[in-house]
Amino acid sequence: MKVTQHGQNLWQLTRLGAFNCYLVREAEGLTLIDTNMSGSGRGILQAAQGVGLPITRVTLTHAHADHAGSLDAVCAQLPEAEVAFTARTAAFLQGQRDLKADEPQAKLRGSFVNRTTKATRLLQAGDMLGSLRVVAAPGHTPDQVAFYDERDGSLIAGDAFQTQAGTAVAGVRRWLFPFPAMATWHLPTALATAVALHALTPARLAVGHGRVLEGPLASMNAAIQVAEKMVNGQTQMA
Repeated sequence: MKVTQHGQNLWQLTRLGAFNCYLVREAEGLTLIDTNMSGSGRGILQAAQGVGLPITRVTLTHAHADHAGSLDAVCAQLPEAEVAFTARTAAFLQGQRDLKADEPQAKLRGSFVNRTTKATRLLQAGDMLGSLRVVAAPGHTPDQVAFYDERDGSLIAGDAFQTQAGTAVAGVRRWLFPFPAMATWHLPTALATAVALHALTPARLAVGHGRVLEGPLASMNAAIQVAEKMVNGQTQMA
């Protein structure tokens, strides 16, 4: 697993060149954001050892297999760690994937996984997890959230954007790496999330697939414009 530091507090952990999870430094240790695909637990724990701090929190952006796949394996090795994710993600991990009545009734896409690990804390949008503010980020999946580091403006956005094969909003296909788009539930909702995340004016964008962007606003805006054209086209055809 490749480990790359960004700024003072963020480490990107990359498997197979395109699948990321993250470690965030806090005063008491590290927060792990996502657990990558199954079989990543050993690499994640080794990366934390390389940083020289214990993992004291584990959280998830959403319940797809490439983000929650190693949740059980990691948490089994960290019995004292806080485990925090939203109630919706908790339900998805238990196989409860019904859409709410007020949500777009589009087909859920992507590989969701069932896991036995239970949250010790349920998160809501606006909550603080250490230095990270929880931000609702649905669209790629109904349960997705992002994390905004109040200290330096780093935004860990899950699959709300991708940068692999070019920056794109979830649901906009990049042919050299189409998988996030193929796994996206509802493009118009993903577009609304992308606009809201851009409005946070992040100084750094960290995503599930692709490189971390410094000063990402122009790239995010260009990706939003492409998604807007797609959504408007779909609306005109409906």
